[in-house]
Amino acid sequence: MPTIVWIILAALVAGAVGAFAGFSYRKNVAEKKIGRTEEYAKKLLDEATRKADDKKKEMILEAKEEILHLKTELDKEIRTRRAEIQRSERRMIQREETLDKLEEKLEKKQDNLANREESLNKKFENAQKLEDEAEEYKQKQIAELERIATMTQDEARQMVIDRVQKDAFHDAAATVREIESRAKEEGEKKARNIIALAIQKCAADHVAETTVSVINLPNDDMKGRIIGREGRNIRALETATGVDLIIDDTPEAVIVSAFDPVRREIARLAIEKLIMDGRIHPARIEECVEKAKKEVENQIREAGEQAVFETGQHGIHPELVKLLGRQRYRTSYGQNVLKHSIEVSHLAGLMAAELGADVALAKRAGLLHDIGKAVDHEQEGTHVSLGGELARKYHESADVIHAILAHHNDVEPQTVEAVLVQAADAISAARPGARRESLENYIKRLTKLEEIANSFTGVDKCFAIQSGREVRIMVKPEDVTDEGTKVLAKEIAKRIEKEMEYPGQIRVNVIRETRSTEYAK
Repeated sequence: MPTIVWIILAALVAGAVGAFAGFSYRKNVAEKKIGRTEEYAKKLLDEATRKADDKKKEMILEAKEEILHLKTELDKEIRTRRAEIQRSERRMIQREETLDKLEEKLEKKQDNLANREESLNKKFENAQKLEDEAEEYKQKQIAELERIATMTQDEARQMVIDRVQKDAFHDAAATVREIESRAKEEGEKKARNIIALAIQKCAADHVAETTVSVINLPNDDMKGRIIGREGRNIRALETATGVDLIIDDTPEAVIVSAFDPVRREIARLAIEKLIMDGRIHPARIEECVEKAKKEVENQIREAGEQAVFETGQHGIHPELVKLLGRQRYRTSYGQNVLKHSIEVSHLAGLMAAELGADVALAKRAGLLHDIGKAVDHEQEGTHVSLGGELARKYHESADVIHAILAHHNDVEPQTVEAVLVQAADAISAARPGARRESLENYIKRLTKLEEIANSFTGVDKCFAIQSGREVRIMVKPEDVTDEGTKVLAKEIAKRIEKEMEYPGQIRVNVIRETRSTEYAK
């Protein structure tokens, strides 16, 4: 047992000795590393100090060079400024010398003027004396003349003035009458030539619309299929399209009746599609009506684009182009509004070219002048005011808007183009066959014209002739004088304008005839 203890003790002692020896070795190694590190750090510090000194010397040299360069530039600038100052001083000296010379000249001129003024004063005094003597002699002569003529100077002057004034008024009146007559003849002749030339160059076809469309059927059995069981098909058609279908004894035909031409066209296309397809029932009817609506919308867009292309206008807003296309299905007194607008555009452009006005503006305003008729059945207001609002909304020029508002004299025309659009509108509406009226409206218009004319005092007989475009009035010569016929014609024309609506213009012709009858016995 003690042997084991000694062995353990020996082992412990050996371990302690080994640990101590290892610790001593590591300490020596660490001290050597620290020494080397300190030496390396010292070398780095010395090198950094040396580099810093070199950099410092280098920067000092650069600063000295920069200072030397700036000093050189400054000296150069100072020399330049000094030279400019010297030149300025020389110029100032020269100007002072010039001013001194001018001052001497002015003094000499003032002396000369003073001498001339003195001489003129003397001459003026002499002239005043002569004038006084002449005035005294003149008064003596006037007094002698008044004594001989037995009238004063003022009376003689007034007599001469009255005579000259009377002759001048007579000559002026004759000249004015001659100028007015010549100007009126030449103006009317030139206006007729321009309008005739414009009408000859613009040959537009007239499209008259009605309120019904006739659809041909392949056979009479198709009528029953269109009506359907208990009338369900015809009710579905009328509900979907908003038109009236007239199915009567007319062989192989169905009549579509509606005041709205767009609805009538949709109904016509839908029925033709149904007849071609052969399947006629409410669901199919709704499908065909939708297809017909899209087709009509395409036709409207194409018609607007074609009108814009035909008149050579560009930059018109797409919405205005669509509204132009809708005019294809609008009528005014039976005249197709789109055809009318295109014709007005061409006529206004041709007349503008003859007069040297703005052709592009006249054609654009003529094309858009009735644009309000595309929406006047949907919105309140006249087509003139609606057209002006649409043109303003879609950024048309102020001249185009003014021409639209002025083409029916809602506002006074202020431009040549506005007057030309107004004239072109009247020409297009007045072309033979362009517009038509129903027989009832035609008779009412003629009757109203005769009633208005007969309501005036002194009218003996009146006749509405030339399809209501002229009213010829016979007056009683004992009640109406020759001058009174002009007044009567104006009053009747104003009354017609106020109380009636009509296309174009109506001529009022008042005739006064005096007859004397005697019998030889």
